[in-house]
Amino acid sequence: MNKLLVICGPTATGKTRLGIELAQKFNGEIVSADSRQIYRGMDIITGKDLPADAKFRKNKESIIGYYEINKILFWMLDIVEPDQKFSAADYYSLAWNVIKDIWRRKKLPIVVGGTCFYIKALLEGIETIGVGPDWQLRKRLSSYSVNALTEELKRIDQKKWESMNESDKRNPRRLIRAIELAMAKKQGIRKEIPKKIMKLNSLLIGLTAPNKVLYQRIDQRVDERVVAGAQKEVEDLLKKGYNWDNSVLGETIGYREWRDFFEGKVAKEEAIVRWKFDEHAYARRQMTFLKKLILEHKGRLFNIVNENYKEEVENLIKDWYI
Repeated sequence: MNKLLVICGPTATGKTRLGIELAQKFNGEIVSADSRQIYRGMDIITGKDLPADAKFRKNKESIIGYYEINKILFWMLDIVEPDQKFSAADYYSLAWNVIKDIWRRKKLPIVVGGTCFYIKALLEGIETIGVGPDWQLRKRLSSYSVNALTEELKRIDQKKWESMNESDKRNPRRLIRAIELAMAKKQGIRKEIPKKIMKLNSLLIGLTAPNKVLYQRIDQRVDERVVAGAQKEVEDLLKKGYNWDNSVLGETIGYREWRDFFEGKVAKEEAIVRWKFDEHAYARRQMTFLKKLILEHKGRLFNIVNENYKEEVENLIKDWYI
């Protein structure tokens, strides 16, 4: 049976470092599950942490390019430009091609990242493949209240509304997307991928830490990235013609917080403080999603404050993999 190891957790929990160590011990390769490390030129702030001598490689057998770091292959980095669209469906398709290729070479694919939605898609499939945005519908629904959107969704697909969590039921954007998908399903243009695509034996490992520890690690990492040249990275991207509105810069933590600084509205110190606070909030959201994912896929959660957690992780993998 094909085996897939997944290392997931909030930002600053040491996922990549652990992934490299496990890849070295279990003959594995890393498949990144980070929705921002897919963009070229967005390196320092997204935490790619590539060595100076790391080279992007591609050969005839490769579906996409890869990096080799400490003799370990890293996939799903630097796939598109910052102004190109890249969806979870795109990630799903490319990542599964990479995973199958790793299996063919008799190695262990190790998915590492904090974008839990990408990981959920890999494990369960994506029900929205083939359904792009309907801009006319979105424009029409944009003036609807939450109650009006709820009634519209109930009318089209009562079961879909019932399956949504309470937070999504109060979120206009999520309700509009649900209506969009429900209408596409009725029109027969929605193409679903079944959850059980193939026989798969996956092990999901989640990393966590107390909020106080996590925030300290995040703040330290932000400070390190500022020293490493975060400001210049943003400047270079702006010089290339990317801006806050025509690319992902305006919606990406670590980049969007610099906008007011570059527009002369806040001091550099204020931009950095905002960056840290936004990272804290994102880590909390990641943890909420991760706990649900762990429960759904019978994974294990490890507290990185525990000195023996890496040994426990390794023993768990040995029992599962060997």
